[in-house]
Amino acid sequence: MIKWVQGVLCLSVLVAFAACNAPPVPLDDILIEKTFEPEQCVRAVKVGDFVRYHYIGMFPDGKKFDSSYDRGSTYNVFVGKKQLIEGMDKALVGMCINERRLVKIPPQLAYGKQGYGDIIPPDSILHFDVLLLDVWNPEDGVQINTYHTPSVCSRKVEVSDYVRYHYNGTLLDGTLFDSSHTRMRTYDTYVGIGWLIAGMDQGLLGMCVGERRIVTMPPSLGYGENGDGSDIPGQASLVFDVVLLDLHNPRDGITVTNQMVPESCTRKTVAGDFVRYHYNGSLLDGTFFDSSYSRNRTYDTYVGRGYVIAGMDEGLIGVCVGERRTITIPPHLAYGEEGTGSKIPGSAVLVFDVHIIDFHNPSDNTAVVVTFKPEECEKQTKKGDFVKYHYNASLMDGSSIDSTYNYGKTYNIVLGANQVVPGMEDGLMDMCVGEKRHLVIPPHLGYGERGVTDEVPGSAVLVFDVELVELEEGLPEGYMFIWNDEVSPDLFAEMDKNQDKQVEASEFTDYIIQQVNDGKGRLAPGFDPYRIIDNMFSNQDRNGDGKITEAEFKLKADEAAAHDEL
Repeated sequence: MIKWVQGVLCLSVLVAFAACNAPPVPLDDILIEKTFEPEQCVRAVKVGDFVRYHYIGMFPDGKKFDSSYDRGSTYNVFVGKKQLIEGMDKALVGMCINERRLVKIPPQLAYGKQGYGDIIPPDSILHFDVLLLDVWNPEDGVQINTYHTPSVCSRKVEVSDYVRYHYNGTLLDGTLFDSSHTRMRTYDTYVGIGWLIAGMDQGLLGMCVGERRIVTMPPSLGYGENGDGSDIPGQASLVFDVVLLDLHNPRDGITVTNQMVPESCTRKTVAGDFVRYHYNGSLLDGTFFDSSYSRNRTYDTYVGRGYVIAGMDEGLIGVCVGERRTITIPPHLAYGEEGTGSKIPGSAVLVFDVHIIDFHNPSDNTAVVVTFKPEECEKQTKKGDFVKYHYNASLMDGSSIDSTYNYGKTYNIVLGANQVVPGMEDGLMDMCVGEKRHLVIPPHLGYGERGVTDEVPGSAVLVFDVELVELEEGLPEGYMFIWNDEVSPDLFAEMDKNQDKQVEASEFTDYIIQQVNDGKGRLAPGFDPYRIIDNMFSNQDRNGDGKITEAEFKLKADEAAAHDEL
């Protein structure tokens, strides 16, 4: 700053006040030189305010007689209460935080003709280089400046709530004294019950998750006259830049918000059901921590049995297949004060967006709904019958698995021969040709916990829409071949074509095939006829020499034990 003093150009303020060799000019009042003004001045000192400032006191020749810097502490005092020399009382009025002034005070507004001991001679003009660091008034309360408000605020902080927040703490001049960000950990506490300094207790009330605010408090609501003994000096105003990340109350239960409920819901989950669901998990401020979608696999568990956190156990009760809901879980029903380490901090509220894929109960049987039944239904399927049917197969959420229509041919099985999953066996029993059914098969009657790789997920409920196309009646249980007519009394001789008193495998096979072709006998439908005949021959060939003698040959009615034979 350039100042002219009695026609002499001085190139600095201190030179202007102390080093220019101009003859002294008598002062009638204080002279103020503003050497630094902050861009913003949200508050100026008024009479009655309490201030904290640094200063250097000098004589006009530049000789220093006092300095707050040398003592390592600010000068703290009320303004306009005659606790200062009159000139300093006047000079401080109107100052802003971080403003710097050079003040020249005449003796009549300083220590006058008396001076001050051995330090300040009588009739001394005094120069002060003043830097204002803090100002407050005994009438001040907490000042709140909200500079970001979330678009949605479903809940605000109340007394006794538990909150998690980040903050930067500074003095009024901007000096940082603490930050939760540098520790990379939120500050977690109850609000309004005395766990915090009074100003912060007040400043957090009414906040929404995601809200950002500046909380300014006088020392009476901060650390008072003594400060904190370390980074916060006594009588210091405090400024906290706060962002609220989380809040809950120990009395909270879970909160369930239905996002989508299917129009048709014939069944809802109960305790003991096994549920497959997808989820996205986040903290209350939106921070993502986990997702079943990222693993491309549902989360599968029993509900109401303690296999998952208590809040999820509760939140998954009463849901329908296909339902989407948001479950908000307070920490005492989630991972508590400890969290899980890196992903979920302690005392965190959790938010799960859940989509129910399917559920079942271990006691479930195959559910059968007849969607069409022909008027004539005399012959119904039973164990041992050979059936041909079409099907469309899907999961409970509608995801297609397979369809015989895609191949242009039916699926053919023998009922009771373990050729399909047990639930399908059940669903095809007592069915008429032309009948259509809707089958819901629980996993323990389907493909179980393992499922089918790349086709059916583990523990998946299966849905089949089936149509019976053809039915061939099976043989009585325990039989793979039966006679339609009376059995010839010369059966062995008829088989023994070359009359060598023994039947070879080829003779046996040719004979049985001929009987079937002539309609005199029947083989069990749905199986390889030659494998059945081979098995029948082996049972008759008692000694395993590849030939059947008349002594070995017996009809099934003559057997003590049942065999797949004559």
